[in-house]
Amino acid sequence: MYTSLYHVYMITQRAYKFRFYPTPTQKRQLALEFGHARFVWNWALETRTKAYQERGERLNNIGLSRQLTALKKAEYPWLSEATAGCHTQKLRDQDTAFKNFFAGRAKYPRFKRRHHTQSVRYQLDQRHVARNFNAESQRLRLPKLEALKLKWSRDIEGIPKMVTVSKDPAGHYFVSMACEVTIVPLPARRNALGVDVGVKDIAITSEGWKSGAPKYTDRYARQLKRAQRRLSKRQKGSGRRYQQRQRVARIHARIKDSRRDFLHQISSKLINENQVICLEDLHIKGMLRNRRLSKAIADCGLYELRRQIEYKAAWTGRDVLIVDRWAPTSKTCSACGTVQESMALKVRAWTCGCGASHDRDINAAKNVLFFGTAGSAGTSKARGAVKPPRAVA
Repeated sequence: MYTSLYHVYMITQRAYKFRFYPTPTQKRQLALEFGHARFVWNWALETRTKAYQERGERLNNIGLSRQLTALKKAEYPWLSEATAGCHTQKLRDQDTAFKNFFAGRAKYPRFKRRHHTQSVRYQLDQRHVARNFNAESQRLRLPKLEALKLKWSRDIEGIPKMVTVSKDPAGHYFVSMACEVTIVPLPARRNALGVDVGVKDIAITSEGWKSGAPKYTDRYARQLKRAQRRLSKRQKGSGRRYQQRQRVARIHARIKDSRRDFLHQISSKLINENQVICLEDLHIKGMLRNRRLSKAIADCGLYELRRQIEYKAAWTGRDVLIVDRWAPTSKTCSACGTVQESMALKVRAWTCGCGASHDRDINAAKNVLFFGTAGSAGTSKARGAVKPPRAVA
């Protein structure tokens, strides 16, 4: 991060993802690349596991890379048909997976399957990057694939060092890359907002705005049910079962993309219009254990909404305050502060003893704002609510 006379600039890595439409020749080459990369991952995982179980030895990508080079020359010469850099990147990915496992951030790495998402990562040679990549002329060339036909849906800033080509279970191809960009924060505002999340309305603000809930899973439930019923009747291992599996996957992809787009609209609106956003720290995994509401809660994407708000706030100079999950936001009267002994989930509106009538969700959003700003929202003592302009150099 650095400053100028008027703004504070932030340098960060921004990811770009584009739809990729390969030619038949590129599809065949990518199928080979995906298969070889999957083989390298599974071989390395099996080798690591046996080495630790039999000898207590922990291997890393350097030792495995040497073994793989020897195997290419002797036992598996067909591995040379794919790009060697993709194999190296898979070994590095597995190193990262094991680091996350030993740090307690992830489970033990699993073997890859051909019907799951496939991906390979290419390293762009920075000495000849101008020949292989040009954002203005929309040109991207990769080893053994030549020029790629992408749907350039947005402009790219910077030059990527790595390019990932992936194929999802629906049969769609994508190209993603990360570039170092400079982000200018949004102009500072003088307001704070409390946000409560729910199932009927995904986001409810302390000002009374409700986002609604499109419920995309219910919208495509009939199509999904019919497609899954046909899939269950297809013979395992047949080509028609593979085609039907892709139809089911395309419906799931449509639901996922629609949900993510809606959440981006909500998070961008909240970030653009408010300086401080107060959110409640919800235990999403615990909420999903409710068998009656788990499907509706999962369809809302509450964790994804929080993730988007947090990273967009970091980029644009906004502040996000998290309220403790045990704070009685729904049972507390936002007018007098009285806490009710209990309140069933079916109660959507209630009246306090002081005479104040509350909408359950709006009242909870007001309390989220109150707890998040230490009860001083709207005053000069609000924690970040009335924030002075950033210092300039």
